[in-house]
Amino acid sequence: MAGRLEGQVALVTGGSSGIGRASAVAFARDGAKVVVADLVVEGGEETVRLIEEAEGKALFVRTDVSKAAEVEALVKRTVATYGRLDCAHNNAGVEGVMAPTADCTQENWDRTISVNLKGVWLCMKYEIAQMLKQGRGAIVNTASVAGLVGLKGFPAYVASKHGIVGLTKASALEYAKADIRINAVCPGLIHTPMIDRVTGGDPEAQAKLAALKPVGRMGTSEEVAAAVVWLCSAAASFVTGHAMVVDGGWVAQ
Repeated sequence: MAGRLEGQVALVTGGSSGIGRASAVAFARDGAKVVVADLVVEGGEETVRLIEEAEGKALFVRTDVSKAAEVEALVKRTVATYGRLDCAHNNAGVEGVMAPTADCTQENWDRTISVNLKGVWLCMKYEIAQMLKQGRGAIVNTASVAGLVGLKGFPAYVASKHGIVGLTKASALEYAKADIRINAVCPGLIHTPMIDRVTGGDPEAQAKLAALKPVGRMGTSEEVAAAVVWLCSAAASFVTGHAMVVDGGWVAQ
C-alpha cells in the first residue's frame, strides 16, 4: 500500500467507527502501519480487519483516553510493536446529553470534558514525548465547527471543542522548532453514528440539517479523513497551529 506515509506509523483514537475508522483506513491506504484505539472492542477490531483485508498492517488497543495510565500504555504499545510514532489523530470524543447550560448536569459536563478535552491533552502529552525522542512528528486533533462558533443545547461539547482548538494552537507554538506539527480538523455535519444518535436516526431531521449546508448535503467521514492524512503528510510541511474547517461552507455564512 504505497503512498505518502509509506513506512510511517499512525495512531488513531476513536477508531471503531465514523471519522476515526475512515482515518485509520486512509492512513493505511497511504502506506502507514496503524494502531487503532477505542473503548468499543468489536468496532475497533472491525477497523483492523478492514485494513488487513486491503493488505495493510494494523493493531487494535482498547483504550479509555480519559485515563492517563491507559494512554501512556497505548503509546508504549505502539512503539513496542512498530518501533516509532510518526502521526497521531486524536479523534475520540462524545457528544454528551443535549440540554441548555442551566440544565446541563455536572455528570454530563465532567464526562464530556474528560473524554473530549482531557483525552486529547493526555494523548498529546505522551505522543509528543515520543516524537521529541524521534525528532519529528505530526498530530491532528478532532475539534468541530462547534469549536469555532456556538451551538445551542450542547454547552459541554462546545466548550470542549473550543478548548481543543486553543490547545492545538498553544501546543503547535511550543513544539514548532522541534519539527512536531500540530493541527486540528473542524468537521461540520458529517454522517456518522454520532449524527444518527443526535437525530434519533430520523431521515427527515437529517435532511433538514443537511439543507442548512451551502453544499446541500452532509459530509462523509472519508472527506474528513482525507484532510487528516493531508495534514500529517509532507504536503502540509509548513502548516501548524491550523484549525482546518471541513464543513461544506457552513461557518462561511
